[in-house]
Amino acid sequence: MAIKVLVVDDSSFFRRRVSEIINADPRLEVIDVAVNGKEAVEKAKLLKPDVITMDIEMPVMDGISAVREIMKACPTPTLMFSSLTHDGAKATLDALDAGALDFLPKKFEDIARNREEAVSLLQKRIAEIARKKLFMRRPSVATETTTSTIRSTVRATAAPAKSAPVAPLAQRFKATGKKYQLTAIGTSTGGPVALQKILTAIPANYPHPIILVQHMPATFTAAFAARLNNLCKIQVKEAEDGDVLKPGCAYLAPGGLQMMIDGRPGASRLKILDGGERMNYKPCVDVTFGSAAKVYGDKVLSMILTGMGADGREGCRMLKAAGATIWSQDEQSCVVYGMPQAIDKAGLSSESLPLERVAERILIEVGLK
Repeated sequence: MAIKVLVVDDSSFFRRRVSEIINADPRLEVIDVAVNGKEAVEKAKLLKPDVITMDIEMPVMDGISAVREIMKACPTPTLMFSSLTHDGAKATLDALDAGALDFLPKKFEDIARNREEAVSLLQKRIAEIARKKLFMRRPSVATETTTSTIRSTVRATAAPAKSAPVAPLAQRFKATGKKYQLTAIGTSTGGPVALQKILTAIPANYPHPIILVQHMPATFTAAFAARLNNLCKIQVKEAEDGDVLKPGCAYLAPGGLQMMIDGRPGASRLKILDGGERMNYKPCVDVTFGSAAKVYGDKVLSMILTGMGADGREGCRMLKAAGATIWSQDEQSCVVYGMPQAIDKAGLSSESLPLERVAERILIEVGLK
């Protein structure tokens, strides 16, 4: 059965264009369109689509307000379209706060190398977030995670596990006793909300630097870093070339570029480099994590959160070889269980954690709880 999609936009040209792309994929079917947020809410209730694509700026009711209403009445995976501007970035982050799962620039060719790649990107995003519908229609993610499980340690020598041993979620975490000098987090689809949930729980006296790699367009990362900085107790900034890594500060890799660490523990700096035409991701988790492995070795506490694809797997492989700690977000709490699944299947993650407990686990591990 095809994935049912409701397309919402006040532009007839854009509605037609998006509908043609969606209907070109045999997995997907546009079941209706809406011209404003109010009509979107009404049709979401009536038609119960599997996915909604939503514009932000519309008459009668804007996309952010519509998402809030839909999430109250009939929670539905929603993909936002926004402009590649600072204001567009801020509005998109508001939409994600309201409950949208993912976003694409309205000119989605801007983040693809050609039209075919852009078409495939939109189709894949819709198919991926459609998988979250079942979880969204349940009482709440929080309720689900209280009965979830945490996978116990997977030894580096073990073959990729089909199903790792599990322990009750109610069990209290215990610190491993390892000492760290850097925390590294990589994520993509669903990452903005996940990072906000984790970082807002981190105290100002966090003992070492945090590096963040979130797949985002160039104009979005500055707005996202500013938003996090306003919400968090720690300092959060968009990384700049030459930044000295300091405890209690998180550095977000700038969109369209690559972030690497140079120097030695206690005296390391960030290098911001050109994205590179052949790189699929700019920024790329593999690039940043690989440099962290070379500089910090086993003193890295790293984790891969929700995201499409397998970026981070090779960087985690380098970290694992250096003796670093690697965790992953569990499937149930991911918007897209792609990146975490890649490191789980490779046997690189020692623990698979629900998003609701990642911050708690971090604080226990570094001795702050």
